[in-house]
Amino acid sequence: MQTNTTRLFPILAILGAIFAYLFPHFLTSLSYLIVPLLVIIMLSMGLTLTIGDFKHAFAQKTAVLLGLILQYSVMPLGALGVSMMLGLNKELMVGMVLVGSVAGGTASNVMNYLAKGDVALSITMTALSTLVGVLLTPLLTDLLVGATIHIPVTAMLYSLLKIVLIPVLIGLFVNHYFSKPVTKVSSLLPMISMLAIVFAIMIIVALNAHNLRTVGPIIFLAVILHNGIGLTLGYSVSRLLGFNHKVSKTICLEVGLQNSGLAAALSIKFFGPLSAAPAAIFSIWHNISGSILAGFWSREKEEIKS
Repeated sequence: MQTNTTRLFPILAILGAIFAYLFPHFLTSLSYLIVPLLVIIMLSMGLTLTIGDFKHAFAQKTAVLLGLILQYSVMPLGALGVSMMLGLNKELMVGMVLVGSVAGGTASNVMNYLAKGDVALSITMTALSTLVGVLLTPLLTDLLVGATIHIPVTAMLYSLLKIVLIPVLIGLFVNHYFSKPVTKVSSLLPMISMLAIVFAIMIIVALNAHNLRTVGPIIFLAVILHNGIGLTLGYSVSRLLGFNHKVSKTICLEVGLQNSGLAAALSIKFFGPLSAAPAAIFSIWHNISGSILAGFWSREKEEIKS
């Protein structure tokens, strides 16, 4: 189920984005659904987590710590650097930095499964970066672009508590105390998350259809460069610090694949539709790049140990 879902995701995301771009009037009135869709995704993530996933962090705490450091340094700084290099305006810059300052995306867990990475480590890193991001996302955004545009740190923190922390904790609680019923529907969770993300992408693209006609190419370039920086440094820094291939590719995918749906929701709520354009494009591109990497690594016959 996970494999099929992952293979479908890039195709559905691209087709959905094309439809939204060509026929935006069908979706522009549905912007109020973006946050509820994200809550569904976060709740689904929580339902896949167990206390054991967090215990796993203590078994590989060095790898988890490195992943978190790279997540919240390489990605936000990379976003700022790319934005400045390409001369993006204030709205697009804050959108890029928000993409770089959110937690890793849940797509990384499935990509790691396909890439023969350490799935338990990936889930642990996603969960912890999500929890840490509730505080770090608004603070990093304010630190990096606060001088350019007003960042409502307190309001963003409050939104992250409602959109991310509470749904994830509810899902974790339900899975812990009602694991048997959850197991029965667990195979549907990846599909539910995928459809929710695709629908959110469609709404965001529709809201930006006019803007994408003029700034689309430069945003695509910015997103590709940003994603490439995360994937490249995620793997190479891990290898340089002595981690084996399996752990390094896990960290690579965890760092490079962002929770761009959350970035889009925050962008639209606090900074306007244009600032959500990088997140919408990142949602599509990082699943394509992640699928390519996962496909390449999935063909490895034997795991490289060193």
